[in-house]
Amino acid sequence: MAVPYKERPLKNIAEAFSDLAAIVNSQTVDVEVASFSHACSFVSPLLGCLGFAFKFAETDYVSKVGDLEKTSKSIVTLRALVDRDVEANCVKKMGSHSDNLLIVKRVLELVKVLFEQLLAAEVMNNSLKNPLSIAYEKVLAPYHAWAIRIVVAAGMYTLPTKTQLLKKLNEDDASSRIQMQKYVVGSAPVILYIEKLFLSRGLGVA
Repeated sequence: MAVPYKERPLKNIAEAFSDLAAIVNSQTVDVEVASFSHACSFVSPLLGCLGFAFKFAETDYVSKVGDLEKTSKSIVTLRALVDRDVEANCVKKMGSHSDNLLIVKRVLELVKVLFEQLLAAEVMNNSLKNPLSIAYEKVLAPYHAWAIRIVVAAGMYTLPTKTQLLKKLNEDDASSRIQMQKYVVGSAPVILYIEKLFLSRGLGVA
């Protein structure tokens, strides 16, 4: 899957999460569900470019982000979203808005760890298998059944190379490193903000 010519998903992702980070770091307003879901929608094209290995993640992620987008029409902030599910005693119920928020958060964290691995790797390293395997094992694998983990492991051998991925995303090595670093910095406080919404209520994030 390639993105339309001149579209730059990495730049969109980096800028969207830099904007969200500014809101979080200001500590003056709560993060709106609409702003969050809009930023998250920019991650979908990246997942689509990873091919078979993460097709299930792309489909599930798009569905969860879509739910949050619809929810934004009736619930303004992420804080209110979690509080409402607490009141309804359905925070950890599969398909609840809070459960969907946690799943989306994990994918954002997966991308963050992937980018960290790519930024730390040697410039000439053209394989995505090792960095993506590390990110998957750290973030998503603990929540997946053995059957899914086997499918993902097999799919790792069908990943595009880093060069092929960047071509699909309309980036080169230099520009991609700038956008990846920007996302890593921007996503960190956003991910932490979501975790604190749950942990501060004694809910846990597992």
